[in-house]
Amino acid sequence: MPTLICNCNDTMPLDGAALSGKSPTGSSTTQPPTKVHRLLCRREIGDFTAALDGADDVIVACTQERQLFTEVAAQTAARGVVTAPVRFVNIRETGGWSQGARRDPKTANAKIAALLAAAALPDPEPVPVVDYRSGGNVLVLGPAARALPWAAKLAESPLEVSVLLTDAGKPHSGGAAQPAERAYPVYSGRLAGLNGWLGAFEASWETGAGRGNPIDLDLCTRCNACIDACPEGAIDFTYQIDLSRCDANRACVKACGAAAAIDFDRPAATVTERFDLVFDLNDAPAFAMHAPPQGYLHAGADAARQQALALTLVQLVGEFEKPKFFQYKESICAHGRNQTTGCSACIDICSAEAIRSDWRDGKGRIEVAPNLCMGCGACTTVCPTGAISYAYPKPDYFGERLRTLLSTYRAAGGRDAVLMLHGEEYGNAPILALGRAARAGQAQGIPANVIPVPVFHPASVGLELWLAALCWGADRVAVMLTGDEAPQYRAALAEQMAVGQAILEGLGYRGQFLSLVEAPDVPTLDVQLAALRPNRATVEVAGFRAAAAKRETLGFAVDHLMRHAPVPAISVPLPAGAPLGAVAVDTQRCTLCMACVGACPSQALRDNADRPVLAFLERNCVQCGLCESTCPEDAISLVPRLVATEEARRVVTLNETKPFHCIRCAKPFGTAQMVNAMLARLASHPAFAGAAADRLRMCSDCRVVDMVEKDSGAATGATLQ
Repeated sequence: MPTLICNCNDTMPLDGAALSGKSPTGSSTTQPPTKVHRLLCRREIGDFTAALDGADDVIVACTQERQLFTEVAAQTAARGVVTAPVRFVNIRETGGWSQGARRDPKTANAKIAALLAAAALPDPEPVPVVDYRSGGNVLVLGPAARALPWAAKLAESPLEVSVLLTDAGKPHSGGAAQPAERAYPVYSGRLAGLNGWLGAFEASWETGAGRGNPIDLDLCTRCNACIDACPEGAIDFTYQIDLSRCDANRACVKACGAAAAIDFDRPAATVTERFDLVFDLNDAPAFAMHAPPQGYLHAGADAARQQALALTLVQLVGEFEKPKFFQYKESICAHGRNQTTGCSACIDICSAEAIRSDWRDGKGRIEVAPNLCMGCGACTTVCPTGAISYAYPKPDYFGERLRTLLSTYRAAGGRDAVLMLHGEEYGNAPILALGRAARAGQAQGIPANVIPVPVFHPASVGLELWLAALCWGADRVAVMLTGDEAPQYRAALAEQMAVGQAILEGLGYRGQFLSLVEAPDVPTLDVQLAALRPNRATVEVAGFRAAAAKRETLGFAVDHLMRHAPVPAISVPLPAGAPLGAVAVDTQRCTLCMACVGACPSQALRDNADRPVLAFLERNCVQCGLCESTCPEDAISLVPRLVATEEARRVVTLNETKPFHCIRCAKPFGTAQMVNAMLARLASHPAFAGAAADRLRMCSDCRVVDMVEKDSGAATGATLQ
């Protein structure tokens, strides 16, 4: 795959031998050194056009001039030349311009070699898409002083405008007026509900005199007779009555006459309409979640934001699509069993409120609205079983990307690699700004050993891939946050990192291996990156690859860390909420009813068909809590931990007892503890008084026989009498 790199007018210390995978001595590979251009985007542009004439993709290590290279490729194709696809990777701001690159060019070149190797990986498999269709029907929502002027402006665009005035009954609108011509619908009322997404919003509002405005704006002819008649001046050209000034003399009603648009006794009603877009100018947003639906734009009273979002509105007309970011496997979901809720981590963390609980036949599952999902992936990070997994890209593909970065970096002579995961939407800008500041001598820049790894969202990668990266040679994994993330995402990432640190420290690894890097601004990012000191912990590089299944990758990583642990451990305690652990059973309270076995979604708890035994396979336990909440005797508690021995792979017995035998046929049908507990609970019930209590000591078949015999005997006795 042709790779074109440029030192950007000699501003980066690039080593062609190192970037080709060759050591500085030239002894590690037979590949020729990579040519380092000086001004690829100017006088050496011919090398770029020459590289296009081939079957393989072309990698251009420059994002500054992405537009230029794209246009040149398009012009070349227009001349009838079959051109290869072009990929772009940033090596300048991500390391080449840092102060560390000048101090340690070998490490910096190793990082750049790693970035180039990752760029050469095949594209991930395509994923299904989610469609949106917007005809441009927009609801402008807010007080008249804001909504009416913007409605007039938007009506001149291709948008189809409707207005809902939400300040009915309040003081006048400060000069805003409805247009002299009825160019678009204007409603007045209290917003009762708003849901949906781009192209499919449903808005409901309550109307009537009791909801603020006695004037029906649809019936109003705007003849202005009411304005002229009102002695208090309580009506203006928004055709809303300021009830704080109105003394209810009803002169306006009389003036309105046959139009009958004004009625102070009009009953309340609810109006529901559908819209493609919503432009919300109210102070408080209609959607309270951190990530509102696409197509909903809240500007409030901010004039600059109103202007920017109005331009965005015009662009949201047409057909759109986005990836379906997730995959769901119901069979291993730990949300609920037997009408009992266990894990709700994905529902609790979703900042778009796109996930809801769905119960069918006593079994709980989750339902994700693809049109609301924003692709943050936090649900996949906190899911203990992997029932919901990230698909853009899939975990095994992204794991291979991390593995390639680290193996290439190591082969090129790099050391103390720090993988810094950052979101593409908000993370790229501070990284680019930091690189420019470093070039100007105003910052240190990204250290030579810190490898930025863009992801769709920083919350989409979790514990299993962090630990796997450490096994593949990373000295540290950092996640960069800019402050634009939902607060619950920050908390969840910190909790996951606490679990990872506990595992590592319990196995004797000393250092800070998992970190959150704060980047609210460039100076803070610079300071935070400079503080990432090497751990220098020696972990033998693992050969495993990431699996598509979350628990499988986590198992690979934990096993590798245990095998090479500096301090052998038997059991490592973990924080509450960890996805690893055991269950403790109070055998004095447990009746071996096996309700916990039926609730367990991962087959960690097991029964025995031949005798009353409650068994446990710790390797399978995800600490979802379903067994704990299901147990009718409150005999189960969770024990978050990591067992660093083979015990986790062995089925162990948690409780067992002798079976209780039916007093009629001697067939075993339960345990003595369970039957005795049942007898104690039902002792005061009149239906089980006296001899009837014996039926509780019988198996189900004998109970039926005994009841038939008793009923038959009673009927015979009655006949003889």
